[in-house]
Amino acid sequence: RESALEQADEEEEQKLLQNKTKQKKKSSPAVSKSVVKSDTGTTVKLQREKKVVDELVNRRTVFVGNLPVNCTAQVLKSRFKEYGQIKSIRFRSLVPAEDTLSKKLAAIKRKVHPNAKFVNAYIVFEEECDAIKALKENGTEIASGFHIRVDIASKSSSHDNKRSVFVGNLSYDISDDAVREHFSVCGGVVAVRIVRDRNTGLGKGFGYVLFEDTDAVHLALRLNETDLMGRKVRVQRCGDKGKVPRKPPGQPRAPKGGAGTASGAKHRPDDSFVGETATPLRKGGKPKRLRTAPGSKTGRKNK
Repeated sequence: RESALEQADEEEEQKLLQNKTKQKKKSSPAVSKSVVKSDTGTTVKLQREKKVVDELVNRRTVFVGNLPVNCTAQVLKSRFKEYGQIKSIRFRSLVPAEDTLSKKLAAIKRKVHPNAKFVNAYIVFEEECDAIKALKENGTEIASGFHIRVDIASKSSSHDNKRSVFVGNLSYDISDDAVREHFSVCGGVVAVRIVRDRNTGLGKGFGYVLFEDTDAVHLALRLNETDLMGRKVRVQRCGDKGKVPRKPPGQPRAPKGGAGTASGAKHRPDDSFVGETATPLRKGGKPKRLRTAPGSKTGRKNK
């Protein structure tokens, strides 16, 4: 009897241990999920904070494009220091002289590809208002044949399409100043932006020209198919790419029912067969009998 009681106690203890292990297994996924969720929430929060910090820095940063390749940080500092205290200057769009060199190392050692003609830079100011003042340098000539483009680096800055034109079929090695000179006859040019490849620095064959007023856009459209460095350039309004041309106002519209038909009726050939439209039966309804012609009865011939 005593051995039987001991055995029962042992079985109860084993059952309790098994129940505890099961509860631990059930609770462990929940704990891991909560840890993953907390880690994900922390990561998302850090990403948001970093995004806000980057945006604040970008508001204090100006992008300076179309700089000569031999431009130095000292030259930029001496030119922009009158607008406020400069925190840092970094060069971008450099094409290294050797494939083994990184762009950052090429910028430090000034080992740039011999065919490279220009570089871009970012200037970070201590205050946002100083960066806005520096926009006065936009369009000024920093060296012979180099009119710089100065803009706020923040993504919130919008481009005015009403004062801009899209220029296509450009030469790959064309310079910003060549495009500026070609369109300067239309009016004051605020900025020229040639879209280029990051690795080679060569143009992709298209760009944009921003004018001082909208009247210059009308004149710029007349330069469509004109020759620029041996190529017939394509000039369009910004946003007009790929749009279907509108029909002339004098052309009549086709009726809604079909093209070239009157009163919306579909055109059918003369020898086509047109059947009668069937009337759908109502739910639970009986089909109607066919009416016979007057004076005739079922099973009798008409007299």
